[in-house]
Amino acid sequence: MKKFLNEFKEFALRGNVLDLAIGVLIGGAFQGLVTSLTENIISPLIGLLGGADFSAWTLDFLGISVKYGSFITAVINFLIMAFIVFIIVKGINKLTSLGHKKDAPAAPTTKVCPYCKSEISIEATRCPHCTSELTE
Repeated sequence: MKKFLNEFKEFALRGNVLDLAIGVLIGGAFQGLVTSLTENIISPLIGLLGGADFSAWTLDFLGISVKYGSFITAVINFLIMAFIVFIIVKGINKLTSLGHKKDAPAAPTTKVCPYCKSEISIEATRCPHCTSELTE
């Protein structure tokens, strides 16, 4: 049992697990902000078009109340979250690529024989396929 607990401690204190836990906590807090933005600002503004509170839009069908306004609010929440995550990832990728130089293209290692058009080593003085002497 002690070995099991030591393995779990090693796993839990590894950098990736801690980073993931912090990300989940920050993501949960950020989701609360986006949900509040959608429900308290965006939905009422969109609701002006329909003349009612956006999240209160319902459809009564066979005695069942379908709250499609709440679903639309959830879709808007998702789109806002996805857009902001996209912007954050794009910004981080740009920051990490600032210090990197682009790799120069590698020097060619082969050439084409002018007589038989076979691909041969760049250092060859005679074509192994057609035995022609290469002057280049």
